[in-house]
Amino acid sequence: MRIIKKTNIPFLSYRWIAMGISLALILGGVGLILFGPGLNLGIDFVGGTQVTVKFQREPDLEALRKTLARLTVGEPVIQRFDEPEKHEILIRVENPKGKEGDFTRPIIDLLNEEFNGSLGDAFDLNLQGVKELTELLIEANPDGIATDDPEALQAHYGPMAEAVMDWRKQHGIFTSVDEIDNVEGLSDAVRAFIKQRSAAGAFSLLGAESVGPAVGADLREKAELAIIFSLLGMLIYIWVRFQLPYGIGAVGALFHDVLITLGALSLTQREINLPTIAALLTLVGYSVNDTVVVFDRVRENLRLKRSQDLQPLMDESINQTLSRTIITSGTTLMVVLSLYIFGGDVINTFAFVLLVGIIVGTYSSVFIASPIALGMTRLMDRYRKRRREGKRRR
Repeated sequence: MRIIKKTNIPFLSYRWIAMGISLALILGGVGLILFGPGLNLGIDFVGGTQVTVKFQREPDLEALRKTLARLTVGEPVIQRFDEPEKHEILIRVENPKGKEGDFTRPIIDLLNEEFNGSLGDAFDLNLQGVKELTELLIEANPDGIATDDPEALQAHYGPMAEAVMDWRKQHGIFTSVDEIDNVEGLSDAVRAFIKQRSAAGAFSLLGAESVGPAVGADLREKAELAIIFSLLGMLIYIWVRFQLPYGIGAVGALFHDVLITLGALSLTQREINLPTIAALLTLVGYSVNDTVVVFDRVRENLRLKRSQDLQPLMDESINQTLSRTIITSGTTLMVVLSLYIFGGDVINTFAFVLLVGIIVGTYSSVFIASPIALGMTRLMDRYRKRRREGKRRR
């Protein structure tokens, strides 16, 4: 299938302009990484604790930041998560240097001190869990179960406590104790007791994760090795399948794609975590696949037109695969763009990396990989020619 007619665009005639633009983008990205804001490494790589909390009302982020700054020497990262009207906040605190451990509890304690100071000894429906509520109900025994058997009391009150917490999980937060009336499966006595004994705190905990500094450093090292070995693997594969100049051209294009994408991540200050590394590795595989298609056509044309100069033959090969490149990249781009726009915050950075990578990777297959392969082929031909001349003189 061809969506464009036969073309005869001299792509390699513009290689110096294209490589100049690419060099400027790479240097700009490296400058941002080394001298600008740098890469925003997530807790997967630097170690720390990340919690997501949901507030009843929009919190004062500056006051929140000052409160949590008491916990760590570095400034905590506090940002809105999901739609603003949901009042969901992501909090990330790096572990103090050299310290291991989960800081979720200290974070929650500070938030409690700031926002739930007026609750007293009331049971907080938004922070306590099934176990705590079950124990409270067993101790009070509002249904008056005539037994002292802990297992019997557990069997009676446990499902009710689970029903309350399932409702909170579905809705994110209790905004009032009166919402207990909406929970199904509670006896009248239990419902009345919970409303009397409980309070709806200012926030609820939606999720938490923690990574120690040693584990983070190990993950960072392994992520770097994964990218390096994937690039080396691509070099060896294309060297074996084609020739060394083509392998160097493909790997040069991959370095180009990864560096520009990292520059975009630094510019936008998107968090780099394990899913981001997965997206970069996906980008490496996608980009080299596009390059291999072009090089495969070059190899076929070399067999048919051995006497033709390499540059016009490469231009011809790129033009012959242009329709395929546009179709493949265009359809993939539409899918990734949909993920980026509608996929939500969880996969937004993953989609962003692929979005930038597909655009840059398609461009590099034409304007970076092929010119590098052309230049390396000519360089190696001149080297072989000098060696032959040297042997003749001897």
